[in-house]
Amino acid sequence: MRTAKSSSWPPLPYAEWQDTCATLHMWTQVVGKIRLALAPPVNHWWHVPLYVTCRGLTTSPIPYNGLTFQIDVDFIDHALRIDVSDGRRETLPLRPCSVADFYAEIMAQLRALGLEVRIWPMPVEIAAPIRFEDDQIHAAYDPVQANRFWQVLARVDQVFAAFRGRFLGKVSPVHFFWGSFDLAVTRFSGRRAPPPPSNPNIPDIVNREAYSHEVSSCGFWPGNGGFGQAAFYCYAYPQPAGFGDAKIRPDAGYYSKEIGEFILPYEAVRQSAAPAELLLDFLQSTYAAAADLAKWDRAALER
Repeated sequence: MRTAKSSSWPPLPYAEWQDTCATLHMWTQVVGKIRLALAPPVNHWWHVPLYVTCRGLTTSPIPYNGLTFQIDVDFIDHALRIDVSDGRRETLPLRPCSVADFYAEIMAQLRALGLEVRIWPMPVEIAAPIRFEDDQIHAAYDPVQANRFWQVLARVDQVFAAFRGRFLGKVSPVHFFWGSFDLAVTRFSGRRAPPPPSNPNIPDIVNREAYSHEVSSCGFWPGNGGFGQAAFYCYAYPQPAGFGDAKIRPDAGYYSKEIGEFILPYEAVRQSAAPAELLLDFLQSTYAAAADLAKWDRAALER
């Protein structure tokens, strides 16, 4: 695939934008929960994520009483737009404001458009959550850093899409999960998996639907993954014996025993002369390790 020079992959030092990151995490949870409340269910919770666009993130069209509407988060004009299929629109500027204010304003705009939506106003998949209407702590928004975050997502999205296209079997869209605040794509072997262990931040019913079948999954954390820096990850569920000892590429990638996943720092990709090729190498080699060790039918599943 054609690739941009390394200079076009912007730096994303987590220390410089972690406050904006934490606020955006909560804002996207509000937006995502609106989609969750109205979109028809799809296996593995594929009806709840957001998607990368040429300007930011979107819910994609959501059905509502014979109409559709969608919510777009624009990191170029720094605005949130709610568009309805009958031509109506409401716009909310993105600027420093608390989660409580953001939540109140977006719900008011939905009501102004005649879109009555009720959501559970409690963040998910985080420790010590604060209800949206009570959260006055997360209120940072740096437009430069937010735009840089989206620029990184846009580049990663292209590479993930190319990787996804190599697979003939069941594979997820490239989607942005607002619960964990990461971009991900997941391949499936076609075999059912045993119930996953309980996670203190995720209800068992959610976890079991997400991992009902055997997977090899990869993704990108923009800094919030617990490593203090932006990073790519790859894991398998259930994890086959020997997975953590597998030889993968590039040399900058490593296996984290703490979380049981392969990790590749974003900075190693950004500094590469060919970032997309380096990232594809990581995605392919970690997938191959999982598929070979778990004895996937690769001849039938791959191009």
